[in-house]
This record gives sequence, structure tokens and C-alpha cells, in this order.
Amino acid sequence: MPLSPSERVTLIKEICTRLGQEEWALLDLTLKQFGLPTNDEWGSPDKGGYTIEMIGKAADGVLVDLAKHVGYETKIGPHSVEPAFWVKSRLRMFLSHLAAHRALAAELQQALYPLGISCFVAHNDIVPTEEWQTQIEVALSTCDLLVALLHPEFHKSSWTDQEIGFAMGRGIPVFAVRIGQDPYGFIGRFQAFNGLGKPIPTLAKELLVACLKHKQTQTTIAGALVSRFEESESFANAKERIKYLEDLETWEQSFSDRITAAAEANGQISGSFGVPQRVKALVKKWST
Repeated sequence: MPLSPSERVTLIKEICTRLGQEEWALLDLTLKQFGLPTNDEWGSPDKGGYTIEMIGKAADGVLVDLAKHVGYETKIGPHSVEPAFWVKSRLRMFLSHLAAHRALAAELQQALYPLGISCFVAHNDIVPTEEWQTQIEVALSTCDLLVALLHPEFHKSSWTDQEIGFAMGRGIPVFAVRIGQDPYGFIGRFQAFNGLGKPIPTLAKELLVACLKHKQTQTTIAGALVSRFEESESFANAKERIKYLEDLETWEQSFSDRITAAAEANGQISGSFGVPQRVKALVKKWST
């Protein structure tokens, strides 16, 4: 779903206003992190005009993500698409993998779901009657990050390198998991994990921790974990999920309101020994 000219103007205006408050060095650093050009020979002190020139031709997805980065939340553009394969109120992760290893990708998908992460696995999530390439493009346009499962011959696939290039063009995080193939080329710049011989649940938790620490994903995954806590189906669920909330490094006021309401409305939370008290302590912690 491409941005309209009016939507692009709105985003560019908001980005320029907010980036214009930064020092030149940080402004250029931000542009580079999102794959956008910079100009060391720019002669004018006008940061607004400079930013417009640098981001004016950016892809829609990059504009949306950059706007989010500078604190402008918007529902327009690629993130307004709600394909059936994404689970609502979850972090959206695109798993780039070889067709021969789709079973492992599916196993990782299942392990990440309880952790608040909805994964797209092309060979499992696309209905055979739907246009293959279109669905992959929709997933790439609407995901929050991409994880590349680097099996041997990964780079010889007709799709995998293109998927990574698409994600890089949007400026979203890309993580690499070494499973017999070392990161190469541009992939070598990204955060990497050793997945060879590692239990899938362990790898899933490592990816969760990385998402919690990454500036571009930490708020979304925090919200997803709050949703998982609200949905606790048992006393054990409530005790397990409150731990994740206690370890969060970022917090929004709405989270306090939501977990307080959940502790009152969900009997599996209110009846779980010690959890209501931990909810109160957590709310107090972030209110000071």
C-alpha cells in the first residue's frame, strides 16, 4: 500500500522538524543508519532544507520507519496493512530461509510466538492459490525486522539476498543466524547469532533479548509482552510472563494502565500467588 503524496509530505515535514533539533553529526548518523544519503559539502546552515534533500526520494517504508524513530507515530503507509499472516499486537519478524530448511524455520516460528513475536515463514504462511511474490513483498513491507537463517548455500538462493536487500532499503533491523554459513557481504554488518546445534527455544530467547535491546524494536516487543501478560491463560502463564515485564528497559504509561486492569479482570493473574503484588511494584517502579 504505497503512501499518497500528501502522506509523504506529512512524514517528511515531521521528520525534518524533529531531526532539525539534532546536531549535524547526529543528524547525518541517523540518515546513514537508515540507508539514506548525506552531503559533507552542504553549504547552507538550514538543517530543514538539508534533510528534505536527503530524504525526499526515500522509499515509503524508510520514511515510515524514520518517522517512528524520531517519535512520530503514524498509522499511514505500509504499517497500516494488516495481512492475515500477522498476529495482532505482536512484533512482526520475517524469517528469511532456504526452502530446504523450512521445517526449522517453522519450529523457530512456533518457539517465538509465546514470546510475543509473530513470524512470517514464506513456505508455510502463503496460501498456494495466492500470488507468491506479492505476498512476500507484503510481508517484507510490513515486518518490523528480518532474521536471516544462514544455512550453507544461503546466498545462492534466488530470493534470500533480495529479501535482505529489501529490508535494508527500509532501514529495519536485520539479524543473522549462523547455521553453517558465516555472514557475508552486507550481512556481515548486522548482529549475528550462533545457531548451529543450538536448541530452538534457546535461540528464540536470544532473539527476544536482542529485540528488547534494539532501539527500533524495543517498544513494539515491550507492548507485545504486555499483551501476552494480559492474555495469561493460567496461573503459571501469569508468573512466567510477569518476569519478562520486570526485565523491560523501556516503558509507556499505557503499560501500567493495562497490567493494572489485567490484574483486576483476569482471574488467572489475580489468583496467581504474588503476581498482583508484583504488578503493583512494577507500576510503582515506572511511576517514579
